[in-house]
Amino acid sequence: MANYLLIESRDPFEARDVSYFYGLAADLAAQGDKVTLFLVQNGALASRKDAKGNPLGTVLKGKVEVLVDSFSLKERGIQDAERHPSVKPADIDALVDHIMANGTKVLWH
Repeated sequence: MANYLLIESRDPFEARDVSYFYGLAADLAAQGDKVTLFLVQNGALASRKDAKGNPLGTVLKGKVEVLVDSFSLKERGIQDAERHPSVKPADIDALVDHIMANGTKVLWH
């Protein structure tokens, strides 16, 4: 079992290839790998629970841990009540901890 950290910084409503990245996360988790998807910068826009056409839904149905940078949420004015309950806020220290974990493979999109 491998340990993956996928970091998404792009807005899923502007960049169509973000769906592919989410699909990769879901596929890796379905194969039994430990997968964390960390949303930063404009990637945080996907954390909104009421966003129409949000491709993040496929990831949230699987075994992927989804975290969102709390600073990115604040920058974009996304309140806790607007955030999908399965997407947990985390600070940059948590991202660094995930990156530094032994054997973690990191992909940044």
